[in-house]
Amino acid sequence: MRQWWLAHLPSASSHVVSRRNLYLLPTRAGWMLALTLLLLLVTSINFQLNLGFLLTFMLTGAALVSVGIGYRNLLGLQLELHAPDAQFAGQALRLDLRLDNPSRRARYALGIRHYQGTALSLADVAAQASTQLQLSTTAERRGYQSLPAVLVETRFPLGVFRMWTVFRTTEKALVYPSPETNPPPLPLGLADAGTGSSASLRASSGEFDGVRGYRRGDPLKLVVWKKAATAMATGNGHFVVRDNQHQAQQDLWLDAQHCGLAEREGQLSRLAAWVLMADQQGLRYGLRLGQASPAHAGQPADSGPEHRQACLRALALA
Repeated sequence: MRQWWLAHLPSASSHVVSRRNLYLLPTRAGWMLALTLLLLLVTSINFQLNLGFLLTFMLTGAALVSVGIGYRNLLGLQLELHAPDAQFAGQALRLDLRLDNPSRRARYALGIRHYQGTALSLADVAAQASTQLQLSTTAERRGYQSLPAVLVETRFPLGVFRMWTVFRTTEKALVYPSPETNPPPLPLGLADAGTGSSASLRASSGEFDGVRGYRRGDPLKLVVWKKAATAMATGNGHFVVRDNQHQAQQDLWLDAQHCGLAEREGQLSRLAAWVLMADQQGLRYGLRLGQASPAHAGQPADSGPEHRQACLRALALA
């Protein structure tokens, strides 16, 4: 029943608490108070106790006034939930919830939790101020994951009534495949030209393959400036530049068809681990996802943090 009701709630990027999305029910203490007031009323009628009538009506009035105070405590509050940074499957997603209070009155004893969760975080929001809370959920599977609905409630001021609102956001979190725990070594033999690892190839000049001596007319962007700085400081050696003719031989290709696994999720998990390993070693690598993902065939060879994120994103959406 709760899942059906939640599925029929509207979703939006932000949420403003209004009378249409604010709900009210007595708490357990509220039901006990109602039972006590009923007993007081019956006893006062039977024994004609004027002080009993006074006490009954005073407590009833206080309980009813608390409903209005609790409504005002939530009414007009603005909520925003921002999508977290991408994480790997099985890790925790940190959700940033922003509470904005445009009113001139402070909001007290606000309880925030996931709609299906039990852990409650309490917060106060000052007048015409905002506060941020961090919630946590688990990244269950790769791909885009919908963020859980957030419940904001209050039992202020007497605790006999519970008022709450539910916020369903349209934001989604990107979840990468979980990297394989103990992956095999990188397939360094899968170079674009089939010539093996660049570390085993050397040019005739004695330098590693892909680097050659500077020639007149070479563009400055190809100069290896670290080696050039050493050459200028010592007065020995010559400028060297990257050799584009040999660059293709140094490209490492991570191919789903050659990772040694038949199960699709296992392939993506191993490829994710290889992407992290290649990035840590500073290699230039590309990604091939095979025929199973024609819309996301992979990524061309490159290196750097942006390329790592692009490869992991392609694996998440494969």
